[in-house]
Amino acid sequence: MGTLGPLFNASAPDLLTRTRAVQQHLAAPDALGEATARELLPVLRDVLRAHARRYYTHDAPLITDAEYDRLYGLLLGIEARFPGLVTPDSPTQRVGAAPLEGFEKVRHARPLLSLGNAFSLDDVARWYARCVKGLDGVEPALTAELKIDGLAIALTYEVGALALAATRGNGVVGENVTQNVRTVRAIPLRLDGRAVPERVEVRGEVYMRRSDFDEMNRRLGGGGEKTFANPRNAAAGSLRQLNPAITASRPLSFYAYGVGLAAGTALPPTQYALLQHLRGLGLPVNPHVRRCSTLEEALTFCAHWTEKRDSLDFEIDGVVLKVDDFGQQDVLGEVSNAPRWAIAFKFPAREATTRLLDIIVNVGRTGVIKPEAVLEPVEIGGVTVQQATLHNEAYVRERDLRIGDLVVVKRAGDVIPAVLSHVPEARPEDAQPWTMPAGCGQAHGLTCPRHADWVQLEGEADYYCVASDCPFQFIRLVEHFASRGAMDIEGLGSRLAVQLVEAGLIETLDGIFRLDAERLAALEGFAEKKAANLVAGIEAARHRPLARLLYGLGIRHVGKTIAETLVAHVDSLEALAGADRETLERIEGIGATIAESVVDWFAEPDNRALVAHLEALGVNTRRLPGEAVAVAGDAEGPLAGQTVVLTGTLPTLARAEAEALIKRAGGRIAGSVSKKTSLVVAGESAGSKLDKAQELGISILDEAGLLRLLQP
Repeated sequence: MGTLGPLFNASAPDLLTRTRAVQQHLAAPDALGEATARELLPVLRDVLRAHARRYYTHDAPLITDAEYDRLYGLLLGIEARFPGLVTPDSPTQRVGAAPLEGFEKVRHARPLLSLGNAFSLDDVARWYARCVKGLDGVEPALTAELKIDGLAIALTYEVGALALAATRGNGVVGENVTQNVRTVRAIPLRLDGRAVPERVEVRGEVYMRRSDFDEMNRRLGGGGEKTFANPRNAAAGSLRQLNPAITASRPLSFYAYGVGLAAGTALPPTQYALLQHLRGLGLPVNPHVRRCSTLEEALTFCAHWTEKRDSLDFEIDGVVLKVDDFGQQDVLGEVSNAPRWAIAFKFPAREATTRLLDIIVNVGRTGVIKPEAVLEPVEIGGVTVQQATLHNEAYVRERDLRIGDLVVVKRAGDVIPAVLSHVPEARPEDAQPWTMPAGCGQAHGLTCPRHADWVQLEGEADYYCVASDCPFQFIRLVEHFASRGAMDIEGLGSRLAVQLVEAGLIETLDGIFRLDAERLAALEGFAEKKAANLVAGIEAARHRPLARLLYGLGIRHVGKTIAETLVAHVDSLEALAGADRETLERIEGIGATIAESVVDWFAEPDNRALVAHLEALGVNTRRLPGEAVAVAGDAEGPLAGQTVVLTGTLPTLARAEAEALIKRAGGRIAGSVSKKTSLVVAGESAGSKLDKAQELGISILDEAGLLRLLQP
């Protein structure tokens, strides 16, 4: 096979060496003759397939995406010059073919059975007891696998090459989606390894990663196209396209979880060993698989992922438990359309459909106007939900949400419930479109005596109330000022904030420190002890660190991290008030927007008076001796020397937890994205910081990616 022959041998060098050798031979691709191309193309394809396996199957790429793209581009160019050398399993053949008129029906060689469901750990224990009884008292080992929320697919490989792909359908007859599946880069067109079966049907799940889903929806929405409600619907809709070119444009992924029929080679005797075998054939297999020797281990696995499901970059709706030994599976057999040897432990539901009764608005402490859904009460995961966020006017418009619609509502962890979409088939004829009111005088659900107009700032999706005396803003500001992350005034919560403001006992923030037990005791619901406790909480708040006070003031764009950063460079509110924009912008992590916001806040006479009054009332306005401001952590950590920006709501980590992890890993937290930013960690509703990171080409991770990066 000429000079490239040794690259095919069993003793061939490692993949990176092979890659460099191929690149060297391709230094002048236009000068290749057909004979050399015939020899080179199999090696180039093999190298590209190997890199794809490392990326999709092992999550351990050796080369950058750009380097892979260059190799792929060279393959495209050579095949274009010599079309007679193109093979069906070439990586270039993943492009969509001509649109189909409809899907051909396919009968599965062995039915794709559905699974029985367990909705509690007790249900799982009862299922296991039935298995033990069916095995004459033998307690079987179990394989525990995550139940991916996607679309089941059966892939038939003949002599190692992908020959057929079919959906589950009704379990007996599915749809032929081979042309579409060939465009999914995570699915190998040819199996790898020495023990490739002559014919094998691989079963698995096509799904869409959360991060890919979010990016796709941003792209579709930006182009005025319809967006998807959730990753599962997106995956199913993308795979069942009559035009394979559309499927090719969608970021689909795949995990294999089993085999239907196989011929030509012996398969491993257990489910756990089979999964390792499938991985060896080059098929992606979910890494979160566990062989459980006892029922207790399996129950622990189920409980763990019930709590940690949001740490993943893909949706799961449960855990699948299977008797590990195939011989024992045969003994247990099947009942109706489900196997006795497997069960799906289903997580508590976090989505539900209910009626959208109304849309009202709320005013935040910075004046931001947020629409909120009023819902027909519905239980989601054991909690009754009656209200949910709608984010902003654009969110409502993009999803065409109307009052009266049947809507899908999601509640994930501690995240505020959100309306995801409406059910088009259930839209009533009298459903009413909604638009953002022009001001608080026109807003339904908001009673404000100021009748102020609202403005939309350039480049932002949100509207703002700019009335300086807006009572709603002030109530939210009092709540924020007294919150645990700011001044931590025990006993001063949301209800009391409303009561104090409406009673006229607080008109500015410094009024909190003028409250006394006698005035409080006159309020409805206040006894002497409650009043004394609140006064004690207010007294303790006078001595909080400066960064907490600065954060509590509610200056726009100044969160806890930015407050800590500023206090690391100025020793008092007086010094901060005297700083100009240029001085503040020289502080790492403080961009032009934050600097301008701080300078503008202190330029207001009322705000300067507030600072003076706080100081006169004994509130600490100076950096305390020994006050620690953690801007960076371990110099030897995986994020040493890197500046990280957090944006959006992470699925499981609170903002403080994520910041602490980053600092411990040596990272520096910044509040805005700039050319100095090393990494952006983005969650739900990430907004403009994410857009700017993409514009600057900065690396972006979700929570799962961050946790992987921080693993020792």
